[in-house]
Amino acid sequence: MPALSEFDRSLISLLRKDGRMPIATLAAQLGVSRTTVTKRLERLESRGVIVGYTVRVRDEGELDQIRSITHIAVGGVTTTTVIERLRGMPEISALHTTNGNWDLVAEISCRDLTHFDQVLREIRNTSGVENSHSSLLLSSVVRH
Repeated sequence: MPALSEFDRSLISLLRKDGRMPIATLAAQLGVSRTTVTKRLERLESRGVIVGYTVRVRDEGELDQIRSITHIAVGGVTTTTVIERLRGMPEISALHTTNGNWDLVAEISCRDLTHFDQVLREIRNTSGVENSHSSLLLSSVVRH
């Protein structure tokens, strides 16, 4: 996949701020025609750079949730086996492989601390998980 141009990056940045921004507004802010924006969006979508559009909610909409980033060390069995097990947990909204001391990073959302404790116990009891470390997310100061 070819590298993104500065124009592509600017377009994506505007869409991250407001995914519903009209083509005419995007064009005006980027100083190009609507046709240019439309064609570039089509190209970014067909190349798989833009894979979808979503809605973001205010943090207040998530006040009733406990959110965490949990680092997971895997040993004994393959990471793939652990990923398959964790992938089925609805509380895990994202799961990433990583380097360094931890093999996986999970983004977790739970309704309360008791629920979070249960989820964490389930992760730690998963065959192949050797260790974990969680950080609760208190507030989001930048989110895309």
